[in-house]
Amino acid sequence: MSAFDSLRTTLTERQQAHLYRTRRTLGQAQQPETVIDGKPMLTFCSNDYLGLANDPRVVARFQAAASTYGVGSGASHLVNGHSEEHHQLEQELAAFTGRDRALLFSTGFMANLGTIQALVDKPDAVFEDRLNHASLLDGGLHSGAKFQRYLHNDVDNLTRRLEKDQSRRRLIVTDGVFSMDGDCAPIGELVNCAQQHNAWLMVDDAHGFGCIGSKGQGLVAEHFDQNQVQVLMGTLGKAFGTSGAFIAGSETLIETLIQFARPYIYTTAIPPAVAAATRTSLQLVQTEPERRTQLNKLIQRFRQEAKALGLTLMDSPTPIQPIVLGSETETLAWSQALEAEGLLVTAIRPPTVAKGSARLRITFSTSHTDAQLDRLLDSLDKICQQRGLPNGIQL
Repeated sequence: MSAFDSLRTTLTERQQAHLYRTRRTLGQAQQPETVIDGKPMLTFCSNDYLGLANDPRVVARFQAAASTYGVGSGASHLVNGHSEEHHQLEQELAAFTGRDRALLFSTGFMANLGTIQALVDKPDAVFEDRLNHASLLDGGLHSGAKFQRYLHNDVDNLTRRLEKDQSRRRLIVTDGVFSMDGDCAPIGELVNCAQQHNAWLMVDDAHGFGCIGSKGQGLVAEHFDQNQVQVLMGTLGKAFGTSGAFIAGSETLIETLIQFARPYIYTTAIPPAVAAATRTSLQLVQTEPERRTQLNKLIQRFRQEAKALGLTLMDSPTPIQPIVLGSETETLAWSQALEAEGLLVTAIRPPTVAKGSARLRITFSTSHTDAQLDRLLDSLDKICQQRGLPNGIQL
């Protein structure tokens, strides 16, 4: 038996269970109508919520900065990879979120992993929503702290757990917008709970930052300050259309991360040109609120007309609009039927979501047109007529 025979068996089992993941190859810019695996496709699975990934002004800023700084940053932030563009972006993000400082990370996964592990250890406890993103869960599991998962958005369940805990430090961690369901955390209730039990609150606002709130500040920053939500995380590769992530908070928090967050200390900085492009994205988020207006119109129209087709939607006011079909086989069949119509909609299956809750994860961008939404709705209607509405939808 070769060293990898057991791995091949595991892969075969995953294929037979209709859980196998495959990569698709993008052949053009990130936009609704693009080329996937050499075929023209209309996509409803991108996180480019505000259509900034291919905005000419963002692209031009990237190109100009690359001419000045080159392509790569060349080193970590703590060696000599921290450019003026990085520095200015951190200051602008801090001002935008109403925090003392912000700290750039190369990815959102690194930001979450590094932050949690820098803040809590064996004498401490971390409490996480059961549906948190994998990066948050991994951060808590590998921190060394006592790790507990409370029921989804259930502050009473969280409170009971906190009341029994006597740890040195207590960190509550939640997604702001949950990436697979599209619903939002009850931030106000969590703030009160944290204050009552002398705990810190960390919110990953990756899917809210840029596209939620009157100014695009996300689910958190518009209403809660750094004394209420001590740790705010946001990503730049979604609504901002670029790459990377950041943590925003107090001076003490950021200095602690610089000293102790290993994924920050030991990782090459994002290219300066990416930071420069993101600065332009940040300006556009603030000066072009019509992007969010158009996005919300698309979301509302989709929800109204999808319900009219008999489809059951989850309680999501965000660009993430899942249709839960339950069965992995059925979900894959719907995704394949949509692809046959020239539409790319991702089938999300376990272990990304719980067994029995496989779903189509539809995401919208302000770049989508009404005509493109019509195509999606017509295709969904056609599949409903062909296959019938699935039995046993679980929400």
